[in-house]
Amino acid sequence: MTAEDFERSLAAGAPPADITPELEALWHARRGDWQRAHEMVQRLPTREAARVHAWLHRVEGDRWNSEYWHRRAGTRFPDHMDADEEWRALVAALLSAAPLP
Repeated sequence: MTAEDFERSLAAGAPPADITPELEALWHARRGDWQRAHEMVQRLPTREAARVHAWLHRVEGDRWNSEYWHRRAGTRFPDHMDADEEWRALVAALLSAAPLP
């Protein structure tokens, strides 16, 4: 699946099959269910989940909490991109197993 395919799947009634929980959380968040996405990642122990968690707190407007989760993920707050660009970069990285942005 490409990042473009994933983004197009937002029009469907359910997330794509066989995606990681971290990607599923990004899917739900992008469709407006921040709470569901947050519940999904807050209980996962992965660096990827911590990184998605950081993005969720960024879009919530809680930079301090976002920076905390970036430290847990081993990443830095991406001042060079807005939240939409960051979402796309996260999706691409998670789909390709590239380094987290």
